[in-house]
Amino acid sequence: MIHTERMTARIQGEFAVLLIGMRINRLLSVHKWLPVNRAMGRMLNELYAKPELGFLSHEMWFSRTIILVQYWRSHEALLEYAKARDSSHLPAWQAFNRAVGTDGSVGVWHESYVVKPGMYENVYVNMPPFGMGKAGELVPASAGLQSAAGRMQSLES
Repeated sequence: MIHTERMTARIQGEFAVLLIGMRINRLLSVHKWLPVNRAMGRMLNELYAKPELGFLSHEMWFSRTIILVQYWRSHEALLEYAKARDSSHLPAWQAFNRAVGTDGSVGVWHESYVVKPGMYENVYVNMPPFGMGKAGELVPASAGLQSAAGRMQSLES
């Protein structure tokens, strides 16, 4: 559903954002990068099937570098998932290290951020629920929420 009005998104309390992805350094090394790509799909399926793990939502872009933006209930939940022996992440990470390691064929990366209330703002116009708007609650960007400063200030209170 496209929201044609200006909207802003809210997530209650502190949350975490994870930027994660892979870069195909050797396009012809399909046997190296395809398993990494498939592993991410398995992890996303697992995360959506188990909301109790704290995963909220994601967005993904494909090109030579694949980028995912993930929203998590907390940084602690993200770390617990990454280290859990019964999750898809740990075996995938171990398989990557065995198959690719530091041979240069496939790059993987991540950045994680803890976001506190009052330390973010956003706006969406003519968009379906997207990003934080999919992970949190969309509300009209009106009544003091028309500007970035107003949205930021509203979160501080």
